[in-house]
Amino acid sequence: MLPLWLVIIIPLWPQAETETGGADAPVLYIGLTLTDLYQRFGVPQSVCASRGLEVWQDDVVFVYAQGDFYIYRDRVWQVGLKGAMGIKAGDSRDMVSLIFGSKGENRGNSFFCSLNDAAWPMMLRCDFDKDDKVQVIFIYRTDF
Repeated sequence: MLPLWLVIIIPLWPQAETETGGADAPVLYIGLTLTDLYQRFGVPQSVCASRGLEVWQDDVVFVYAQGDFYIYRDRVWQVGLKGAMGIKAGDSRDMVSLIFGSKGENRGNSFFCSLNDAAWPMMLRCDFDKDDKVQVIFIYRTDF
């Protein structure tokens, strides 16, 4: 039998247990406003532009120690991280495939995995270097 205090606390934090992580899971960065970013992480270390193949694909990127936050209008639509969801930069492609299993798919120098329990249609993408080691992890909305 669970202690009474645990029974009372669990319903207060329904977002804490999801497939994509706890209350501080990187998927929850998606959708943050500029105000949310400032309140949570402070002033960015730097701000830069990320050029896309088309003009409409250009992004403003706020760079923090926690990761790179790609902004569309006034919200985060993508984050670039060195670690998330049990994987980190330097891990092998085999390790990533082991963690995500049949839910993911290798395509070229990247690994893709749909994140089904998020508020928006979202994807995790790991990009690999020439030695098949994770360089960067992206979590992003696929409807952008």
